[in-house]
Amino acid sequence: MSGQLTYSYHQEICGILQLSDEVLAYNILSRLTPRDVASIGSVCRRIRQLTKNEHVRKMVCQNAWGREVTGALELMTKKLGWGRLARELTTLEAVCWKKLTVGGAVEPSRCNFSACAVGNRLVLFGGEGVNMQPMNDTFVLNLDAANPEWQRVSVKSSPPGRWGHTLSCLNGSLLVVFGGCGKQGLLNDVFVLDLDAKQPTWREVSGGTPPLPRSWHSSCTIEGSKLVVSGGCTDAGVLLSDTYLLDLATDKPMWREIPTSWAPPSRLGHSLSVYGRTKILMFGGLAKSGNLRLRSGEAYTIDLEDEEPQWRQLECGAFTGVGSQSAVVPPPRLDHVAMTMPCGRIIIFGGSIAGLHSPSQLFLLDPSEEKPSWRILNVPGQPPKFAWGHSTCVVGGTRVLVLGGHTGEEWILNELHELCLASRQDSDP
Repeated sequence: MSGQLTYSYHQEICGILQLSDEVLAYNILSRLTPRDVASIGSVCRRIRQLTKNEHVRKMVCQNAWGREVTGALELMTKKLGWGRLARELTTLEAVCWKKLTVGGAVEPSRCNFSACAVGNRLVLFGGEGVNMQPMNDTFVLNLDAANPEWQRVSVKSSPPGRWGHTLSCLNGSLLVVFGGCGKQGLLNDVFVLDLDAKQPTWREVSGGTPPLPRSWHSSCTIEGSKLVVSGGCTDAGVLLSDTYLLDLATDKPMWREIPTSWAPPSRLGHSLSVYGRTKILMFGGLAKSGNLRLRSGEAYTIDLEDEEPQWRQLECGAFTGVGSQSAVVPPPRLDHVAMTMPCGRIIIFGGSIAGLHSPSQLFLLDPSEEKPSWRILNVPGQPPKFAWGHSTCVVGGTRVLVLGGHTGEEWILNELHELCLASRQDSDP
C-alpha cells in the first residue's frame, strides 16, 4: 500500500515531465515570462536544457514583448543571445552611460527641432533657427557606419518650416511630422517621408477634420501605423487636453478624436509612452491648475483597444526595498525623456524641473503592475547635463541617444550621450 502511494505521488508531481519536449517548449515554457523561465530551469536537468534552447528563449521574449519589439532586438541577440538579453533587460545589470562623438554638421544651427530613430538611423527635422526662423530641412545620422556623421537628406519637397512639432516613426522606414509653429503661425498638417525611397519626398496627408493647430504637443505611434496626438498649446496660448488618432495604413486616413468622459488637465510638454501594444502612459508637462500653469508629476493611462477608451490617473507610489534609501518619486517636469523598454517598463529622466533636483536622475515605472511604484535607477557613467524629450531617440529598444547639450542657444549636435540598457555588440562581453 505504501509503495502504491509513493508511486502515485511521484506520478502526480512528475506528470508534466511525461509531456514531450515539443509540448513542454511550445505550450508551456514559451508562455512564461523571461524571469519565470530563468527560475524554472532549476527544477530539473531536462527543463534546464529546454530553457537554454535559443529558439525557446526567443519564443518566450516574443510572447512576453510582442513580435514588433523582438524584431527590433534581433541584432542585439547575435552576440548576447536571447537568454542574456532578456536577463539584462529584466535586471538592468548592464545599464550604463556612454559618450559618443560623431562627424558631419547640422547647419544652420538650431534649437527646438524634433528627432526620432528609424532602425539604427537618427533623423532630425526642422527646428528654430536664428531670429526664430522656422527650418524645414532633414538630416540623418547612420549609427551603423564605421564613422557616423550627420548628412543632409536630399528630399524632393519639404513641409513648411517649423519648430515645436513632433516627429514619429511608423512601420519600417516611414516618418511622420505633425503640427508645430511655422512662419504664419501654428500648424496642424501631416507629412510622411519614406527614408528608404529612391527619391525621398515629404508627402502631405489630408485626413478629414484635423485637430486644432498646435505646438509643444505630444505624439506617439501604436501598432506601427496609428499616430496619436495629445494636448499642446494653441495660437491664443490656450492649453489643450484632447486626444486624436490617425491611422496612416488606411487608403484614406481620417482623423478621429478619442471621446472620453474625463481627460487629464490641459497641458503641453508632456510625454506619451506606449506599452502593452495599445496602452499609453502620459506623464508630466506644464499643466493647467486652476488659474495657474504648473509642472506636473502625475501619470495617466489609457488603452485605445478598449471599446470606450478612458483616461484614468495612475496612483503611483514610491518603492522602498529592504535597506533602500528613502522612497522618491520623480519631481514635476516638462519636455523630459520618457522611453518604453521592451518589457513594458518606462524610464523617465531629464526635462525642465523646478528647484534643485537633478535632471540626470533616472526613474523607472512598470505601469502594468497592480500597484505601480517609482524606482530610482542608479546608472554608472557620465550622464548628460541636459536631456530633452524632443531631441532624444530610442534605437532598437536598448539604446537611448540624447543629442548634444547646449550652451545658451547653441546646440552641440556632434556630442551624443547614450544610455545603454544592454551590453553592446561592439563592447567587451
